[in-house]
Amino acid sequence: MLKQVMEIYELLDSPIVTGEDVAKLLMSRGLTDISVKTIKGEKGQTDFIKIRIPGTNGKIKGDTSATLGIIGRLGGVGARPEMTGIVSDADGAITALSVALKLADMKAKGDELKGDVVVATHICPNSPITPHHPVPFMGSPVDIAVMNREEIDDTMDAVVSIDTTKGNRIAKWRGFAITPTVKEGWILKVSDDLLDIMEITTGRLPRVCPITTQDITPYGTGIDHINSIMQPCTATDAPVLGVAITAETPVPGCATGASHVTDIEEASRFVLESAKAYGKGLCSFYDEEQWALIVQRYGPLKLLQTRGRE
Repeated sequence: MLKQVMEIYELLDSPIVTGEDVAKLLMSRGLTDISVKTIKGEKGQTDFIKIRIPGTNGKIKGDTSATLGIIGRLGGVGARPEMTGIVSDADGAITALSVALKLADMKAKGDELKGDVVVATHICPNSPITPHHPVPFMGSPVDIAVMNREEIDDTMDAVVSIDTTKGNRIAKWRGFAITPTVKEGWILKVSDDLLDIMEITTGRLPRVCPITTQDITPYGTGIDHINSIMQPCTATDAPVLGVAITAETPVPGCATGASHVTDIEEASRFVLESAKAYGKGLCSFYDEEQWALIVQRYGPLKLLQTRGRE
């Protein structure tokens, strides 16, 4: 998928890139169900883009195969005028859009997935910077509630949330890692199916990014989070998997020249192969029997999907 990754990277590495520019590229490759929505916030504006790619037996065609949601989570693809060029924080958007572009190219050749895929992210080349330890975070022109509202879709039966996760001291290796699955306030065991796919696509032992209960609570409560990678789990009851693009050293999200296209390509291939298997019913994000037992004994922890007590 290196070709698609580099195409998306070059497109997003611009001070004037818009969601419409991305939509035009994808439409030129055969995709038709694309929406772009510009939303203004206190610190600027951004373009949310959502791409629906129908499967041969998906819900869009009235069938029953499961729909996978792929979300590129970020503050922005650029931090202009402070920083010149595409920032490390853009990796999640590059990954998600590269998968969409690859699916378009596959479809044009006659290869289609069984289930639908919905890809969502947002495009902002001039996002603000937020002070944070150990490295600065990228801010966003809109708040996390707006992102969740625009990127989460009711048709998503499972969600893959992709985010640059380099500004920490716990997931320290070049490449990417997956998180445990999160559902309705529970951090569940890591999916064996997804570990299998990770081993096959990387040719390495799988790498897991540790998350805590703090990380699956909503932003805006004063509680520390590793980053925004798990925020979609606060807005849906579908199982959510984090795909973290990682580095050996702490790298600011606002840093330029810090994106590694080979790492992004590897993560993109993992997401694509997960989408293939999920639509066929060959990949589960969580053990449904275990989930039933958990709910029977303890119930869901939906309080953790809210802001809790004020």
